[in-house]
Amino acid sequence: MLMCRRWLVCSMRAHYRSFSFSASLRNVMPAWVIDKYGENEVLRFTKNAALPIIHYPNEVTVKVHAAGLNPIDISMRGSYGAATMAMKRDPLNMKQSGSEFPLILGRDVSGEIIECGLDVNYFKPGDQVWAAIPPWKQGSLAEFVVLSANEVSHKPKSLRHVEAASIPYVAATAWSAIVNTGGLNKDNSSKKRVLVLGGSGGVGTLAIQMVKAWGAHVTVTCSQNAEQLVRDLGADDVVDYTAGPVEKKLQTLQKLVFDLILDNIGGESEKWALDLLKPWNGAKYVTLVTPFLHNTDLLGLADGMMQSGVTIGCKVLKHLRKGVHYRWGFFAPSGPTLDEISEMVDAGKVRPVVEEVFSFAQVPQGFQKVEQGHARGKTVVSIIEDEKE
Repeated sequence: MLMCRRWLVCSMRAHYRSFSFSASLRNVMPAWVIDKYGENEVLRFTKNAALPIIHYPNEVTVKVHAAGLNPIDISMRGSYGAATMAMKRDPLNMKQSGSEFPLILGRDVSGEIIECGLDVNYFKPGDQVWAAIPPWKQGSLAEFVVLSANEVSHKPKSLRHVEAASIPYVAATAWSAIVNTGGLNKDNSSKKRVLVLGGSGGVGTLAIQMVKAWGAHVTVTCSQNAEQLVRDLGADDVVDYTAGPVEKKLQTLQKLVFDLILDNIGGESEKWALDLLKPWNGAKYVTLVTPFLHNTDLLGLADGMMQSGVTIGCKVLKHLRKGVHYRWGFFAPSGPTLDEISEMVDAGKVRPVVEEVFSFAQVPQGFQKVEQGHARGKTVVSIIEDEKE
């Protein structure tokens, strides 16, 4: 239905083009950048970052109102995934090493369309939009960002930009893991049992609401002081992982077995979590903590991908013998996915969970907040103060 709606709007707006922004003589903008990988001190504010321009006819320019911060921003600041991102930015390896700098971080954006490429028909300048920005593209900690129209969606009408900026990246990640990899959706989730390991962070809080809205029974692990938050979001059972071995506490619950486990923690949980799945019933364990980017950083692209392939292949076969499915989950940018989430937000089925908002001048403090961990939702940066919506 949403895809049809996109096609209809595209047809109606096929005649619309805008070139006013490109005609401007301005070629710089304020942004937070890094010139090398490292700790928080590598963050640098500049008023002379290169203004992004549209290179392809399916791209749009977005004026950033608010940006969300995610753990991946901390990891990318320290060079995590640099080898893979370099390949995505420069697949023919024609650029020199370090050509990604100055690099702008920030994977969530909520803002306003300023300019549309020649083939963009679903949006027009002035549209209020949100998007999850792929890690290989320049990010949202800047005045403007250029994205593919396929990555952009109309922002929920019920949210302010600072609220909307807390959702896209975690929504795209949760949707990819639960729907694309885990196989659950709004039509088949009723009465299914879902376990979310690490439910108080950005992906966890979104995943709880999403599968609960689809009729699933949701069990969550988190610390005791986050219990009320996840219950308010719809969790049916909550297990405190700080009060002893979490696997033993989960085993005390009635109807122990699960149809899907979403693991936001990784590590030791992988050793026992798959034993909680329903055997020979299509049940899946999906972990978002994978060694893929670490392997490519350490071994190079070819050897890293081979090592990752061997690792997941062995684990899939090992658990398939027990009648359950082992999977890796990954972020996948998608405007149509955000269209679905936007409808759920405006219908009151999903709400933003914003832990703290920082000003544009406080970006380093925002990074410090995310780096501390133990999130209770998302950290957001307000680029435009006192916005009127």
